[in-house]
Amino acid sequence: MPIDMSDKTILKIEDLHLNFPIYQGAVHAINGVSLYVDEGEIVGIVGESGSAKSVTAMAALRLLPKGSFRLTNGNITMLGHDILKISEAEMNSLRGNQVAMIFQEPQTALNPTKTIGKQMFKVIQLHTGKKRKEARNLALCLLQDMRINDAEEILQRYPFELSGGMRQRILIGLAFACSPRLLVADEPTTALDVTVQRQVLQLMRAKARKTSTAILFISHDLALVSQFCDRIYVMYAGSIVEEGPTKLVLSAPAHPYTQALVRALPESSTKGQRLESIPGTVPKLTIKQEACSFRERCDHAHDLCVKIPSLVMSGVKTQKAACWLLEKVR
Repeated sequence: MPIDMSDKTILKIEDLHLNFPIYQGAVHAINGVSLYVDEGEIVGIVGESGSAKSVTAMAALRLLPKGSFRLTNGNITMLGHDILKISEAEMNSLRGNQVAMIFQEPQTALNPTKTIGKQMFKVIQLHTGKKRKEARNLALCLLQDMRINDAEEILQRYPFELSGGMRQRILIGLAFACSPRLLVADEPTTALDVTVQRQVLQLMRAKARKTSTAILFISHDLALVSQFCDRIYVMYAGSIVEEGPTKLVLSAPAHPYTQALVRALPESSTKGQRLESIPGTVPKLTIKQEACSFRERCDHAHDLCVKIPSLVMSGVKTQKAACWLLEKVR
């Protein structure tokens, strides 16, 4: 059943806890994640590999294999529906029709044995009910929107005949086929060179703004996120450690982890200077965290860090961080 909530809120995750059972234990992948995405917003999730960015998105879309995980707490609401309670048939009607996802690897997301046209027509017909001729016309329009020349010829090609940038543009165009209200983009430009990255993101943003589509953009690239997202969530070891408007968070980060990420950017270094890095490693997620997960790598760790901090205002109403250093502003 639909849940009463703001008409503008497309996705809302509240205090989500999820683990993956393993022999004699569990991997505590998601630890109390809360986030939201409003209509027309582009929201980023950033953090190191293994911080559960993709797992959070997969859980929200119910794409994790059944029986592979345990959900111990939390709520997920999408387009007014309780995602954890609706049937698989209802979930399937949301995916593709109102919610789309761009996966990380274009070479694995497309079937190498079928032409681009056959794959696009099938998806469009499945979710829109259009006849083949109408599906073909829409596919051509989508490719043209992605600035793909010779769209007719591309429909006859196989994925392995195209570059990574071309395949990714096709996937992005296909994601917009049903005019989704939410698009989840998981590292959509990882395999692309810098020039193509910029072009693809510009096309994606222009298309989203035109259709008022909300985007949840997953990336480990702060520089990329700074140019693309309205708001960001910084994740570390399965938790949100900072959130707020992108420009504010990246220009004045409140959490030591975000500060370290910003210092590690090549743009933050001068010629001849050693690049900054974050010492230590991410904690083992097989051990349930009872303290600040960043304390072993933090230069500011103190006695209070043996407890898990809550997200609090950093002194600016729109910015929050989970750090005991902010206790004085509570």
